[in-house]
Amino acid sequence: MTLLKVFILIGVVDSHDAHFATVELNTNPPLNGGSALAVLPVTMFPCKVKEGQEFYLVKLTEDAESVIICRNEDVEDRGSR
Repeated sequence: MTLLKVFILIGVVDSHDAHFATVELNTNPPLNGGSALAVLPVTMFPCKVKEGQEFYLVKLTEDAESVIICRNEDVEDRGSR
């Protein structure tokens, strides 16, 4: 089995609480498998977590850690969670 070493996934927040966000993750272009569900700590998000928030989950090199880039959201909003 080969694991993903480099990827960009498109995500959307389905729900959240003070500690975790339940998200849907999709590839671009979409593959036959459909969306994957994941639970991520809200501390991974550099923006305010809210239902419907779109983001990208990115890992650009094999040695890099995965990071979240929020879509249409200011990084400064993180403190107002």
